[in-house]
Amino acid sequence: VQLVESGGGLLQTGGSLRLSCAASGFTLDDYVIGWFRQAPGKEREGVASISTSDGSTDYAESVKGRFTISSDNAKNTVYLQMNSLKPEDTAVYYCAADRGGGTWYWLRRAGNGMNYWGKGTLVTVSS
Repeated sequence: VQLVESGGGLLQTGGSLRLSCAASGFTLDDYVIGWFRQAPGKEREGVASISTSDGSTDYAESVKGRFTISSDNAKNTVYLQMNSLKPEDTAVYYCAADRGGGTWYWLRRAGNGMNYWGKGTLVTVSS
């Protein structure tokens, strides 16, 4: 069972990136998948989450209107499209999955307690 994030990188303010979270060893049907991030010296925070069963989503206020989470169950992959990036978006981004809970539940808990985690991908936004 594995989650692997990809798509991170270095870019300038205002740029866009799409992160991917690919699952292997299990299917993402009927899971809540969340994207979380941790900046240097800060606690992990929830960014966005999606229910792969009904497609419902939730977002942190700081990214609403700029980030979009989506899932492709056929590819067993969840994406995070990030637009209008700011320096404060700089962080290691992690995806996580769990069968229980809900999108807002995991987001406000910053994913604490979720079953499966990836190792993260670094996003650096320069000013």
